[in-house]
Amino acid sequence: MSKTLRLILGDQLSHSISSLGDINRESDTVLMCEVMGEVTYVRHHKKKVAFILSAMRHFAKRLCEQGISVDYVTLDDPENSGNFAGEVARAVTRHNATRLIVTAPGEFRVLEDMKNWETDLGILVEIREDERFLCSPEMFESWANGRKQLRMDFFYREMRRHHDVLMVDGKPVGGKWNFDEENRERPDPSLKVPAPLQFPPDEISTEVLNLVGQHCADHFGELENFGFAVTREQALQVLEHFIANRLPLFGAYQDAMIQDEPWMYHSHIGFYLNIGLLVPAEVIATAQNAFDSGSAPLNSVEGFIRQILGWREFIRGIYWLRMPAYATENFFRANRPLPEFFWTGDTPMNCLSQSIGQTRQYAYAHHIQRLMVLGNFALLAGLAPKSVNEWYLIVYADAFEWVELPNVSGMVLFADGGYLASKPYAAGGAYINRMSNYCQKCRYKVAEKTGSDACPFNYLYWHFLIKNRDKLGTNARLGMIYRSLDRMSEEKQQTIMNDALQFLDALN
Repeated sequence: MSKTLRLILGDQLSHSISSLGDINRESDTVLMCEVMGEVTYVRHHKKKVAFILSAMRHFAKRLCEQGISVDYVTLDDPENSGNFAGEVARAVTRHNATRLIVTAPGEFRVLEDMKNWETDLGILVEIREDERFLCSPEMFESWANGRKQLRMDFFYREMRRHHDVLMVDGKPVGGKWNFDEENRERPDPSLKVPAPLQFPPDEISTEVLNLVGQHCADHFGELENFGFAVTREQALQVLEHFIANRLPLFGAYQDAMIQDEPWMYHSHIGFYLNIGLLVPAEVIATAQNAFDSGSAPLNSVEGFIRQILGWREFIRGIYWLRMPAYATENFFRANRPLPEFFWTGDTPMNCLSQSIGQTRQYAYAHHIQRLMVLGNFALLAGLAPKSVNEWYLIVYADAFEWVELPNVSGMVLFADGGYLASKPYAAGGAYINRMSNYCQKCRYKVAEKTGSDACPFNYLYWHFLIKNRDKLGTNARLGMIYRSLDRMSEEKQQTIMNDALQFLDALN
């Protein structure tokens, strides 16, 4: 009888994963392996490594409880080869396997490696589609075919229709496709933001935390106060807690930032979606049920669903459509090194210090911190896309290349020249002041446009537009901004350039 090995990766911790769909519990073996190559190809945040390894071990335990044979290789196994190919080869020999089944990985580099395994190992290798997603790469390619620029809004409408989400008689519920105009409330520091649902480490997590502390001592981030959900049951509790306690106000305050409030009204389930403890369809259905039952308003529910059914699927589609070339895009030819404070948080710019400090502590920051504080700075300062992408991949526990790279290169840095976004997400200090209370405790003055006390975002913004006018001057969405620039005196523009260059030179 042929023996089948079924490989489960660290972001495939779902019992409905396609590689387990037809498992024969009498003869098949599931292989799971912790490999140093994946821990260190970028030096991932300590909490990120601990989160994934703990979730893997809990998943393996659950499979064993279901009567499935699991071959689990730990990070500190002295025979561990340190990479997927080596561990698969060793397992094939151990089990005398003649066939390997695996669900397609989420990263291009891993898939390219897998394509060689059949030849290298001399066994049949079956790579199955990842059916957890709601839009296959082939479906996305068909939608994108013939379009010079891809816009999430049109894709999102198609997905709403295709999956019949928030639709009635073929039209969007509420008569509009999105309710963003209701989702930009200014932050209210008096808000009683609900505490996130977290879980104290159990015996498995404690063992993993000790392991990571030993093997990743020089990695970014902190291990203290580890509270991630590491089982499906816990992840479902996080989802239920969000629906009951955060979703009603998620819409209004999804863009808001408050000093020392890292979690706000966000769901914090990206961690669990991206490793498989939750699947998109069930999350969307749960949110729609909250609207149908009257427990959450449409603007919140639609805004939340758009992030999953629209943006998440859109980003993944672009990744598989444009790789590997997408990883090298650099429209502005930005080449400035990453400042040291991206690792330490030691900067007098309070918004950056807050966002980086919280990232270091929690391996998390919400999307406006990532886009309009950290990303906005990276864009305006001309930081090299390769370095910025690596930083985002390292520091966030929900970051995998398929979701990180298009968000950073396309959305944050406009490195693809507008393939993903219609304009750069650039802003001066006024935006940050409007959507946060960070500026109140900053060494710089957001009202000052130039000079040593001015918020650096103010002059960096105009410097960016001046410097890149040859590339952005014809962008229709920036026409009004450039007309404002043209009304500035030459003297004022020169002062802006001098202040910006002085600041940027000091970064190095």
